[in-house]
Amino acid sequence: MTLWNAGTNMPGTGQAWIRPPKEAIHLTSTLPTTSTPTKFQVAATAPVASALKPTTIDEYVAAPTEPLASVVRMLRDKFDLGLPETSTELWHGHPVWLEDDLPVAGFKAYPTFVTVLFWRGQAITDDSGKLNASGSAEMSELKLRSVDDFNGDLFDGWLRQVRELEAA
Repeated sequence: MTLWNAGTNMPGTGQAWIRPPKEAIHLTSTLPTTSTPTKFQVAATAPVASALKPTTIDEYVAAPTEPLASVVRMLRDKFDLGLPETSTELWHGHPVWLEDDLPVAGFKAYPTFVTVLFWRGQAITDDSGKLNASGSAEMSELKLRSVDDFNGDLFDGWLRQVRELEAA
């Protein structure tokens, strides 16, 4: 059945149809209380760890499971030691090392790998070919799936070049 708004004539009759009033529906946001919470009440109030976003670098580094947990701990240590004049913060949700409030390096953990980011990475001399151009600026990246993918000497050389680029 078609209902017309108040004052609208029903076609061909000249009579107006009036929409019947809607019944009020009472919605509640709480579950009825019982002496023992039901499994639904417990599930509704328990925080879900995976849904919580880290608010500090310590929380971010503590979140991944192995083998990525070892990768992010190692990267944090390497960046802290290799870029001592920088500040660090969670920037767009992942750890970033900044020089004069501008990002220079960082990393982002995904479910199966960690991406290492160098904001001026395309200016880094990389004879290994491991750094890949990323994005539309000067950024380069490297993907690590475990600490076995990491070359400490090569990485230290990249950090030295980052320091030189930022000092220039």
